[in-house]
Amino acid sequence: MLLNELIQRSPIRIFEQSINGGLKPGEIGVIASPNGVGKTSVLVQLALDKLLQGKKVIHVSFFLGQYTQYVHLWYEDIFSEFINRKNLENAAEIENDLVKNRVLMSFNQDGISIDQIIKSLRAMIIEGGFKADSIIIDGFDFSRLAADKVNSLKESIAAVKTFAIELGLRVWYSCSVNENGAPAYDKENIPVVLGSCIESIDVVIILQPKQDHVELSISKDRDSIISKSMAMRLDPKTLLILEAQETKSI
Repeated sequence: MLLNELIQRSPIRIFEQSINGGLKPGEIGVIASPNGVGKTSVLVQLALDKLLQGKKVIHVSFFLGQYTQYVHLWYEDIFSEFINRKNLENAAEIENDLVKNRVLMSFNQDGISIDQIIKSLRAMIIEGGFKADSIIIDGFDFSRLAADKVNSLKESIAAVKTFAIELGLRVWYSCSVNENGAPAYDKENIPVVLGSCIESIDVVIILQPKQDHVELSISKDRDSIISKSMAMRLDPKTLLILEAQETKSI
């Protein structure tokens, strides 16, 4: 399969159609679920789709220690799955280009402010000449800021929103929800932890574990608060995004 054909046939096209064409420059999207359901996999697939189109991506990780190294493996493993499933031509050459267009950054959330993170990203994009299309932010602990100061979470996400608008960036976050104890979602299926900053978030997608797959649904699409299935699934073995009917045929 040729690269252009892979891009056109990617399930990400349907993913984007489900949210009115995908994130636009200056918008923030959130992928939310309990831990271990597939948030990082979805974010990496969104990033790889941009990279395959020749666009630049910055992947920011707040996971510490050995887990940070796993981000490299996520990209390698998912790209390998693409090759195996689609028999992609010139795969080695394409993978080299992907690596050139991707920057991985890691931070300790306890030791850095949002202003410092934005400063580092700005330096990479402007001074470093790395004109990113998208920023992936994985492992950011929304609950930590929400528990300390409600306004600090609201102001932090608003600052990222302002930065995204300024530089025309698409920003995807992962958000872990804790389903032990208090309700994790409000009556509109929005993660409770996002309550104070939801105005700055354009799209919220929930990963819902089922018996034999993980379902994707939309809880917020810009000004619409909804609860709608995307007719998309994660393959429980590979955690690749698939169309619902494709999952049934596995």
